[in-house]
Amino acid sequence: MPEELIEKVAEAPAIAVEKTIDTSKQLAKDIVNQESVKKVRAYWKLLGPGLTTGASDDDPSGIATYSQTGAQFGSQLLWLAPFTFPLMSVVQEMCARIGLVTGRGLAANIRLNYPRWVLYICTSLLFGANVLNIGADIGAMAKATQLL
Repeated sequence: MPEELIEKVAEAPAIAVEKTIDTSKQLAKDIVNQESVKKVRAYWKLLGPGLTTGASDDDPSGIATYSQTGAQFGSQLLWLAPFTFPLMSVVQEMCARIGLVTGRGLAANIRLNYPRWVLYICTSLLFGANVLNIGADIGAMAKATQLL
C-alpha cells in the first residue's frame, strides 16, 4: 500500500504537466481560429515591417546616435527611451492609418486638404528632413565600415 501511494505521489506532477500541455495546445488552437485573431494578424501583415522599423527607430543614424549617447552618458538618459517610444509609435501608427485609409502619401493628403503654400512648406520640410536623415544614415554606415 505505501509503495502504491509513493508511486501515485511521484507520478502526479508528470500527469499534471501533461494535462496542462494538452489543455494549452487546445486553447492555442481555439485562439488561433478565432475571427478577431485572424483580423489582427491580417491588420499587422497589412502594415508591414516598415511600421515596426519606423516605430523602433532602428536606422543606422539612430543606432550610431544611441551608441554615442550611451558611451557619453551611460545609463543616465535611459529613462528617455520609454518616454519617447510611445510618441514615436503614435506618429508612425497615425501615418500608417492615413496612408491605409486614403491610399495616398502625406504630400497628396496635404495637397487635397490645405492651400498650396502649406503643401510647399511641408514638402520642403519633409524633403530637407529626408535628405538629412539619408545623409546621417550613409555617414553612420561609413563610420561602421571604417571600424572593420
